[in-house]
Amino acid sequence: MTFLYLKAVHIIFVVTWFAGLFYMPRLYVYIIEAYEKSEPEKSILLKQLLLMASRLWYGITWPSALITLGIGTSILIHQPEWLLLTFMQIKIALVVLLYGYHFSLQVLMNQLKKGVLRYSSQKMRAWNEVATLFLISIVFLIVMKSALSMAWGLIGLIVVTGLILAGIKIYKKTRNE
Repeated sequence: MTFLYLKAVHIIFVVTWFAGLFYMPRLYVYIIEAYEKSEPEKSILLKQLLLMASRLWYGITWPSALITLGIGTSILIHQPEWLLLTFMQIKIALVVLLYGYHFSLQVLMNQLKKGVLRYSSQKMRAWNEVATLFLISIVFLIVMKSALSMAWGLIGLIVVTGLILAGIKIYKKTRNE
C-alpha cells in the first residue's frame, strides 16, 4: 500500500514540476519582450514578470523537481528489478535529460535577472516546447512499456516535433502581419 501512495505522490509532483517547466519559458518570452519596451512600461513589466518567474521557479518548480526525484528514487529502491527493464532505463535517461533542461531554465533565469538576453523571444518560444516533447516521450514510454516500438516511437516524436515547429512558424507569420 505504501508503494501505491508513493506512486500517487510521485505523479502529483511530476505534474506540478511540468506545470513550472511549461510556464517558465513562456514567462521568459514575456521578459525578453519587456526588455524591448520603452520606459516606464519596461521597468513595470520587468519587475512584475521577474517576481512571477521567481515565485514559480523557487516556490513550485524547484521543490516539485526535488520531490519528484526523491520519490522516484524511493520507488526504485522499493522496486530495484525495474532497473533491469529496457523501458525503465530509457525513461531514466529521458529524466536525466529533462533535469538538464530544467537546469538550462535556471541558467536562463539567472541571465534574464541580470539583463543578459542571449535568445530572441521566438527562440524562447521554441525552447518552451522541449518540455512538451519530454512529457510525450516519457508518458508513452511508461504507458506502453515494452510494447512501444522504438522505430514508431521515434517517428511519432519526429512528427510531433515537426508539427510544433510548424505551429511556431505559423504563429510568427500571423503575429507579424
